[in-house]
Amino acid sequence: MHVLLSGSLKVEKLTVKIADLPASLHGTKLVQLSDLHYDGLRLSSEMLEQAIAASNEAEPDLVVLTGDYVTDDPSPIHQLVLRLKHLQSRAGTYAVLGNHDIYYNSSKVKVTAALNSIGINVLWNEIAYPLGKELPVVGLADYWSREFNPKVAMNQLDPTTPRIVLSHNPDSAEILQQWRVDLQLSGHTHGGQIVIPGLGPLVVYYKKLLCKYQKFLYKLPKKVRRCLPLLRVDWTKVVRHWEWSQGFHKVAKNQLYINRGLGTYLPGRLFCPPEVTVITLQRELGVGSGERGC
Repeated sequence: MHVLLSGSLKVEKLTVKIADLPASLHGTKLVQLSDLHYDGLRLSSEMLEQAIAASNEAEPDLVVLTGDYVTDDPSPIHQLVLRLKHLQSRAGTYAVLGNHDIYYNSSKVKVTAALNSIGINVLWNEIAYPLGKELPVVGLADYWSREFNPKVAMNQLDPTTPRIVLSHNPDSAEILQQWRVDLQLSGHTHGGQIVIPGLGPLVVYYKKLLCKYQKFLYKLPKKVRRCLPLLRVDWTKVVRHWEWSQGFHKVAKNQLYINRGLGTYLPGRLFCPPEVTVITLQRELGVGSGERGC
């Protein structure tokens, strides 16, 4: 995807405070990449190289990938992993799958196998301990899959233990309020792709506009409507909570961060650049496990 449609890569840096974080993990650095959509159209090789270089430059302790490596056909994953194998971190790379990674019946197996082949650990309702037993990483099945079942993993953890949760779709944060989630990392929304400065993603107003002008729009000739990408996709079905389209949010007592992704769909991005996220974890002192904050 040409830079004119996607915008230049931006490295977002933030610090997240976690109650009960062991002193040994204070200052732990994570890098998050999401929504690559590596299909020869939606992500340029140059953008991918820049993202990998930015990740390595941050010298992270852990790299996490939050889904949608391909778009529909899973075969490009084999070329993608040849590039992703250059990601560097102290404790490795952990990943979850997105809805596009399970598009066909064979997609989940093929995408998982390809990522595993270069040492990327794919979690599907599973717990891993790359940073030690004191900070587990939970990876959930995609929110839209039949196997999305957070309790399989979450109920295994002691409520006093801080944890990081990887979940492609941020709508899952609503259900995850049942458990302690010190930091949920998601993607899926592409940040809304088109953002109105000071107001937020255009998609928030999209449904209202469609309702208001529906009669007029659908009187247009089919050839004209086909040239209007926003009319061909109901973006309101992507997520329910567009208020969680990008950036850091508090969801009840939990903390959520949504990466804008690297891949770009038509009609492109506006005031919503592709993103690599660098997150530094800090130990929060004097706060109980039920009062986490950033």
